[in-house]
Amino acid sequence: MQYTIHRTTNLAEPDANWERSEWQSAETLEITHFPWQDSGHRPGVTARLLYDENVLAIIFRVEDRYVRAVAQNFQDSVCTDSCVEFFVSPLPNSQAYFNFEVNCGGTMLLYRCTSATEREAGRDRQSVSDADGDTIRMASTLPKIVEPELIEPTIWSVEYHVPFALFAQYFGCDTPTAGSEWKSNFYKCGDRTSHPHWGSWALVETPSPNFHQPDFFQPLVFA
Repeated sequence: MQYTIHRTTNLAEPDANWERSEWQSAETLEITHFPWQDSGHRPGVTARLLYDENVLAIIFRVEDRYVRAVAQNFQDSVCTDSCVEFFVSPLPNSQAYFNFEVNCGGTMLLYRCTSATEREAGRDRQSVSDADGDTIRMASTLPKIVEPELIEPTIWSVEYHVPFALFAQYFGCDTPTAGSEWKSNFYKCGDRTSHPHWGSWALVETPSPNFHQPDFFQPLVFA
């Protein structure tokens, strides 16, 4: 499996509008694998990506229920909220990756996660600084805080744009061009909602939920 990211020259500021015209030119992927024992809640999750000369743009749309968000600061633990995640490795010969984790209110956690080779050499994962996090443009359709939990069916979206300069700074990689290939996976979770669940785009074959598995990342191809 792979996902093709189409190029655009018309990328507006993020507004989390799944129906916005430029998003209609993007391919749609779905999170369909829920391999681990959970509450039985399986949200419908789709995502789209686009890029231009400066940024990588991503939007998620979630048909959810039991929606909650209490993390409100950059680098808070958003995976315990209603959360979507995009892990991406931009280097052809390394499994080091960014873990973009975003809750339904638009709060993000982001680290540069090390490859096995880097860990063996003593390198630890690196927290992306607040200043660097501020370069990512974010929009969400729900308020930053969603508490108490929304128990009725709820559709929500988040959209964010990541400067390629951020990838260059943390990985030393070039800005992708047509034919470039990265690798990634996409996830949905909600560890401390009333109905915990863990889903992925590419199947992760581990005994218990663990999204930090670059062996299962699949190609992202820049058109």
